[in-house]
Amino acid sequence: MSAQETLRASATRPRSLLRCVWAQPAGVIGAILTAIMLAVTVLGFLFAEALTGHSPIEIIGQPFDSTGATGTDIQGRSVLSRTFVGGMTLFGYAIAASAIGVVLGAVFGVLAGYFGGVIDWIVMRTNDVVLALPTLVLALFAIVILGPRGAVIVVVIGVMQAPWIARAVRDANTAVKDRNYLLAARMYAVPHWTILTREMLPHISGRIVAEICLRFTYTIGLIASLSFLGLGVRPPTADWGVMTAENLVALATQPWAVVLPVAAIAALTIGTSLLAHAIDRAAGTTGGR
Repeated sequence: MSAQETLRASATRPRSLLRCVWAQPAGVIGAILTAIMLAVTVLGFLFAEALTGHSPIEIIGQPFDSTGATGTDIQGRSVLSRTFVGGMTLFGYAIAASAIGVVLGAVFGVLAGYFGGVIDWIVMRTNDVVLALPTLVLALFAIVILGPRGAVIVVVIGVMQAPWIARAVRDANTAVKDRNYLLAARMYAVPHWTILTREMLPHISGRIVAEICLRFTYTIGLIASLSFLGLGVRPPTADWGVMTAENLVALATQPWAVVLPVAAIAALTIGTSLLAHAIDRAAGTTGGR
């Protein structure tokens, strides 16, 4: 039997992570909510005018009147059409920022968890310093200095999310690195890259995916908060955070202009949060033993 075959025989194959997630109520609700909001965002961006009869930038009536299915906003534009379109920028920024955080966090987390020692100490102490900085305050500072540009928002939030992912990856690596099949791999002088990608990654992927979902949830909230404060996505771009800030003055007379974007943000964050919780619980029961 070859070295690789010996390693494969010594590793316990985890049960299907997807099946364990779907067996939990939180996983079902989270997956459905996330899928619905993703479908609304993509289909709304592509077909908002066909679905509502109005363009998101078209003035269809007086500000805050009952024209259309859900009335108009502060500029007299269709609230429903802008709600359909308003999630695309938020999704795009959140995905880009999360991608930056995942790449940086995974690299440093793997280095700290697999090699340990001085590398682990340096990475984790750097993590502690970054995590001590308030993300929203740092983002506000960077935007004030560099300007409210999309690239600035994405990079700052991505870098601030990286330490959380690095810690999750490091802890997951530490938990499995001394198991028999990995010790056997080192004994057979299997290259580090092969051990990491073929032996460790399948057993820690669930924890990583759960952390990514959780970071994505926080990123959505941060970007929406910045837009609400007028330092993220800027008018006249259709965005849920911008819509909430613009139309808050007429909450009592035209609630749809605020309720719809707030409900969209809430549904998306609740869905991704529940999904992250379900994945994390499933990863605890399906990881290699």
